[in-house]
Amino acid sequence: MAAKRILMIVGDFGEDYEIMVPFQALQAVGFQVDAVCPGKKKGQKVRTAVHDFEGDQTYSEKPGHNFQLNATFDEIRPEDYDALVIPGGRAPEYLRLNDRVLEIVRHFAQNNKPIAAICHGLQILTAADVLKGRRCTAYPAVGPEVKAAGGEYVEVPVDEVVVDGNLVTAPAWPAHPRWLAEFFKVLGLRIEHEEAAMA
Repeated sequence: MAAKRILMIVGDFGEDYEIMVPFQALQAVGFQVDAVCPGKKKGQKVRTAVHDFEGDQTYSEKPGHNFQLNATFDEIRPEDYDALVIPGGRAPEYLRLNDRVLEIVRHFAQNNKPIAAICHGLQILTAADVLKGRRCTAYPAVGPEVKAAGGEYVEVPVDEVVVDGNLVTAPAWPAHPRWLAEFFKVLGLRIEHEEAAMA
């Protein structure tokens, strides 16, 4: 069976971990991941930001890596992909203004394809109007947007996940282990661990 193809929509000042970690982890288990950004082509880069939780009233922000795109936004066809990943950070606040981004998101939602979104990535789902009646979580500051879009916002610890059918969401990057594990399940991936040999 051919490897599943996953589309990741990123942008400048997306959250560093929330782009880098799923991009690499999904490839590590055999999926093809195409990372695209509106207005940019394969080989170009987006600048990321590291959002950290250091006891302030909100997250702090520091420069992240320059992340290289491996596909061109204008050339992708959503019907060629099996699943969608939407990282958080600051990028979603302007990516959601792009009509083509919203069309792509609606394709995945309307065709019941798996969608993994984290942190502020839910801002794109609210703008695409695909959360009505869906249980999900997000960075707490996005909770009011989820509710306004008709979604059921579930408040969970920062390292937890909410799964509603094909939709896998988490509040922020500390949830990566659970978020990715649940997304793997939705994608049909089963990871088995061999028992250590007895001495």
